[in-house]
Amino acid sequence: MMNIDVNNITLNYTKLGKGDPIILLHGNGEDLHIFDPLVDRLKLHFTVYAVDSRNHGDSTKTKDWTYEAMVEDIFQLIEKLQLKKVSIVGFSDGAIIALLLAIKHRDLFYKMVLLGVNLKPTDFKKNIYKSLVDEYEKTQDPLVKMMLEQPNIELEELKNIETPTLVVSAEYELFYRKGFKDMVKIMPNAKLKIIKNHDHGSYIINEAILYPDLIEFIQ
Repeated sequence: MMNIDVNNITLNYTKLGKGDPIILLHGNGEDLHIFDPLVDRLKLHFTVYAVDSRNHGDSTKTKDWTYEAMVEDIFQLIEKLQLKKVSIVGFSDGAIIALLLAIKHRDLFYKMVLLGVNLKPTDFKKNIYKSLVDEYEKTQDPLVKMMLEQPNIELEELKNIETPTLVVSAEYELFYRKGFKDMVKIMPNAKLKIIKNHDHGSYIINEAILYPDLIEFIQ
């Protein structure tokens, strides 16, 4: 485990392997260890940085529960580590962070992989959104509140992202399929992959199912 001070907090991360850098960002309520099986394979080809987002894992706990803060955290990490030709793989919240970084810094990434990403809370299927509302009423969990209120990305903001991008959706996703299709339609260098017989997290959490696709796409 390693630590780095960025944006007035400390991020916990691991660094394994050798080669061009690749950053892995987990989803809401998780930590970097969801990627352990994938890291074990990717480290044979890349220098892999798996990061605990703020308010997750062993990174600093704060009162700032915004994607904007998380985006600045990762941008400063990239700058401080002086990463060049860096690719990013983001899952769920991690994909939102990656997408916001690409919108704000157009030339930041060599390749980008967005797993189970949404642009707005309205992308959730209605029954899923209702279950999140019910969960928040019971728990008052700020991580659930994030999903109910953020992000708020307009589709038009994606049209200038020229980074080659692989957008991945599960067959049994939390979000409407139309959102993923709209993304790849407006992004000039994006393509969509549907993972059959899987739900939002089953193909990535503690799994290496995507390893062949990532190697083919990023290399």
